[in-house]
This record gives sequence, C-alpha cells and structure tokens, in this order.
Amino acid sequence: MAGYILWFYKGSFQEETAGETYDRYYMMIMQEDQSGFWQSVYQGAYERALQENVYVDWLGKDSFRDYGVEEQMEIAIASGVDGIIVTAGETEEMTAWINRADAADIPVVTLYGDNTQSARCSFVGVGSYNLGREYGRQALKIMRERRIGTQERPAKVTLLVNPFANSLDQNILYSGIQETIEQERGDTAVELSQQSVDDTNAFSVEESVRDLFMGEDIPDILICLNELNTTCAYQAVVDYNKVGTVSILGHYVSDTILNAIDRNVIYATVNIDTAQMGAFCIDALQEYHDLGYTSQYFTADINLITRDNVEEYLRGEESENDE
Repeated sequence: MAGYILWFYKGSFQEETAGETYDRYYMMIMQEDQSGFWQSVYQGAYERALQENVYVDWLGKDSFRDYGVEEQMEIAIASGVDGIIVTAGETEEMTAWINRADAADIPVVTLYGDNTQSARCSFVGVGSYNLGREYGRQALKIMRERRIGTQERPAKVTLLVNPFANSLDQNILYSGIQETIEQERGDTAVELSQQSVDDTNAFSVEESVRDLFMGEDIPDILICLNELNTTCAYQAVVDYNKVGTVSILGHYVSDTILNAIDRNVIYATVNIDTAQMGAFCIDALQEYHDLGYTSQYFTADINLITRDNVEEYLRGEESENDE
C-alpha cells in the first residue's frame, strides 16, 4: 500500500512541477483543508517558497483528503521530502511521527498547534497569552457598553474550545482572558466558562452551538477560536433572535464575518496574519537547512477588526474580487 501511495504521489508532484527545477521540496499537512484560514496560510507558504526556489505541496487538499494527519506524515516521510510543516497536537502518536521524521533527517515545523515533547525544529503560531488578553479586554469593553455584569446577575462569558486541539495552547489563552478580566474588571461581576465544541465538521459545530442557545444559561459573550465556530455562532444569533443579546468575539476574516461586523451582529474578530504565518514556516525550514538550527518559536502578528475599521477590510475584499 505504501509503495503504491509513494509512486502515485511522486507522479502527481512531477505533473504539477513539470519543467521546473527546485532546490528543495517541502510538504504541508493540516488537520482541516476547507477553511479560508488554512488556504491563506498555504498561499503564504507557497509564495515565500517560490522566492526561495522551493516547492511546498499541500498533501491533504486533493488526492489524500481522506487520510488522517498521522497517515499523511507517514506518506511524507516515505517520500523523503526535505521538510514537513504540520498542524500538530500533544498526542504520543504525533510525537512519535515527528521523531521518526527527525530520525530520517527531515526537519519538522509544527504549525498553529505544537508538540512540545517532540524533536520538531520550530513552532509557528500566535502568542496564545497575548491573544487571550485581547479577548479579555474586548469582553470587558462589551460589558461596559451594554452595562451588564452586576453581583445579582454576573456577565456570562463562554469560550468555545476544541477538545481535539492543543490543550496547552487553549489553557494559556484561557489564562490570558481570565487574568485580564480579573485585573481590569473593577466592580463588574463576570462568570467565565469553557464550552467544548467538536469542530471537525460544520454539522457538529452547528449542533453544539444550537444546544448552547437552547439551554437555560445562554452566554452574554461568546468567544470563538476559529472561522467555523465564528460563522456558526453568528448564524445561531440570527436564527434564535439573539442579536444584541449575545455578543460574539470571532476569529479570522471572511466575507461573512466582515459583513456581520458591519451589521453589528459580530462585535469584533481577531485577524491573524496568515500569509506571514505561512512564510515563517518556510523561513524556519530554510534556516534549519542552511545553518543547522533555527528559532524555536515564530509568532505571527494579530490585529483586531471592529465596526470602527471594518470598512477598510470590506474595501480590500471588494478590490480583490474585482481583480
């Protein structure tokens, strides 16, 4: 089976790169491939790779869509690629695969989700604690604007977390929210909680968010950590007539999210520089090959999109669509 996969994959690679010669060949492996977030990360990596005369392929986007991350790691190692970029987690199985790649002299960069126990050469992500602090500040801003959060009726803030994601990153982010609210809340009373959401597909997210809105303890503020959760929360607020009652702090940028901010349905969203994130992955692998070492961490920039600045992003989207 592995031999067949390897032959098929190399044949596909030769077709895509016919007529071109590259110095190195990297493979990107991501847990999900449908969202604009990951497509943008890959585009950033692809463009930086071309500048370095490197080809970076996204293994799961076409023929290998049905293979799991660990299976794709096996294919990448068997293919003898020059480097692997993978969205990891802290599982023992992922640690073993990264260490197996390292033993085969294939450097691995973990992306967005880390595996700290492994022999990966670098991690590219966002500063989880600082991101949490930004969410905490925005949550407090909402409470003050809406004048909610009394001792009789504390403001309810719920963070949607992924049970399959890196728990350490989510815990650090949660600590950032918690500490910011505690330090800056003043007399405002706040109840902060986490809600586990299986975001492996849109249906499971919709079901989890719907259950949240049908329960007795509907949150005043929902904090979402990915594009899919943000979009599903937005749809639920509209469907259950909770616009103005439930405020959403989102994650990433899409036409849907930007328009929801413009309409005051989503309060704000955190935009990660995905192109920079993808480029950092290539930089880390190139540096490791050239010098034998690289930075342990690369942190992508983030910025906040609110009603105050959403117009410039909407104009940017229109310009891209016109091209």
